[in-house]
Amino acid sequence: MFLQQAFLPGNKFWKYILGGLLIFIANVIGQVPLLVAVMVKCFAEDKPMPVVTSDFMNVLNKNLTFFLLLLSFAVALVGIYFVVKIHDQKIKDIITSRMRIDWSRFIFAFSIWAIFQIITTIVGYFTSPQDFLWNFNLMPFLMLLVIAVVMVTIQTSVEELIFRGYFMQGFGLLAKNKWVPLLVTSVSFGLLHFANPEVDKLGNIVMIYYIGTGLFLGIITLMDEGMELSMGFHAANNLIGALLVTSDWSAFQTDSVFKDVSEPGAGFEVVLPVFIVYPILLFLFSKKYNWTNWKEKLTGKLIE
Repeated sequence: MFLQQAFLPGNKFWKYILGGLLIFIANVIGQVPLLVAVMVKCFAEDKPMPVVTSDFMNVLNKNLTFFLLLLSFAVALVGIYFVVKIHDQKIKDIITSRMRIDWSRFIFAFSIWAIFQIITTIVGYFTSPQDFLWNFNLMPFLMLLVIAVVMVTIQTSVEELIFRGYFMQGFGLLAKNKWVPLLVTSVSFGLLHFANPEVDKLGNIVMIYYIGTGLFLGIITLMDEGMELSMGFHAANNLIGALLVTSDWSAFQTDSVFKDVSEPGAGFEVVLPVFIVYPILLFLFSKKYNWTNWKEKLTGKLIE
């Protein structure tokens, strides 16, 4: 099973603490180019260096900022590649329990969620056109498309490798069960987004969405014995979001097709995915991939 791939001779939880620290350091190193670029631009224009991190987004042009912002995840990916060697594993071992990565699963989850996002955005545009500003500009958008396809895929894959892969297996090794790694990684994933500008704008209630999404991704990982579905879903969520709609208060400031100019509020749209859409997706995935024995796969014990 997926979590039991961490049960290797000599593999201990302290190695995951060390590995997590090394991945964090790699991520911080990857943030240096953005910091340097902002410093150079401010120096050249004789402007003060931004004090608040979010103000960094307004110094450079959007596409360059977007690329440099996600570059840290590319460096973190290199860190993950070497960290798994501490555990005598390969990258594949923290992605899936199958002999090979099943890319058809990735594509299926990506397609389902991408189509859903595109349809809901179109419906939102035609039902409330006053909430959207046409933001499309061909050349910046084409540049964004190239950057997003590569860098957003890396960013979402890194987050999945860390939470649904590396640490989920690590906490499974520590707790010897499945529900502890599921809950710990889901809450941790949600808290990772606490500093996002969306939380500041919408309030703490939006954490229901982030933690609920982490729980959903953890469930499909455990039920499917691999991360292919969660990686596909996560990639579609961030990629389509970055390409279709931006706003002044979103984490990604991009040259997207639309700009949301409405006054945001955290209400039904926060709970809709978690309590309605995600259960429907779980049902769809379970039927397609013949998931059974839910209680054992989500809460059962792990035997060395």
